[in-house]
Amino acid sequence: MSNSCPICGGSGLKLTVSPKGERYAEDCVCQLRLRTDRLLRNAAIPERYEHCILESFDPNFHGADSSLSAAYMMARSFVAEYPVATEGRGLLLVGTVGVGKTHLAIGILQALIAEKSVRGLFCDYRELLKRIQESYNPQVATTELQILAPIFDAEVLLLDELGAQKPTDWVWDTVALILNTRYNHKRTTLITTNYSNHPESRRVRTAGALDARRAVQEESLGDRIGERMRSRLAEMCVEVEMRGDDFRQGARRARFG
Repeated sequence: MSNSCPICGGSGLKLTVSPKGERYAEDCVCQLRLRTDRLLRNAAIPERYEHCILESFDPNFHGADSSLSAAYMMARSFVAEYPVATEGRGLLLVGTVGVGKTHLAIGILQALIAEKSVRGLFCDYRELLKRIQESYNPQVATTELQILAPIFDAEVLLLDELGAQKPTDWVWDTVALILNTRYNHKRTTLITTNYSNHPESRRVRTAGALDARRAVQEESLGDRIGERMRSRLAEMCVEVEMRGDDFRQGARRARFG
């Protein structure tokens, strides 16, 4: 039994007639599907997040903060306008744990791959730094350059959980190398972070003016990646704030049986 496509007969091309009666060949839908599947595999999206598409992101559940709906509309607009209107700029999704930043960012990446045939790449920030550090081991065959090359070259890079690694001079230098390289080549970067994109290195949040003992120092994104790189992000990405409670706390917890 033949497995040929019923549209193109396995040639990969279909004949199309323009409104003016001109006949021309174009890629068959079967080839477009194969290309999308290949791009999705190469994007290295973790299996846990493969279900994260824009259509499954619900910004209007009961009690949802209005910022989630605004973020969703921004995501849709970004995909529709890419790459002409975005001009190499990406998105910086900022919010506390569990508000849906990673879901929305992966949804954007998957939509860009499916609709625009983008060469995208998902990258966990902590895992990337760990892999780079391991490359310094002489017993490891992979070099730092081999690890960073796809990070530099991806048409659209999703850098998840920026700032999650404890800051050191080495971390700051590595972040600077990645962001500056992509900035200089006008490559689009999608970023999620739990840290406030605030210009001051430290902010103090108090529960009450008369209760100084309950004051909590909260680190900002500038603390985690350096103020110079935080400022650079303002040129690279449009900030999208996402507010709300931790959605995962309300979901059913994992259990056996």
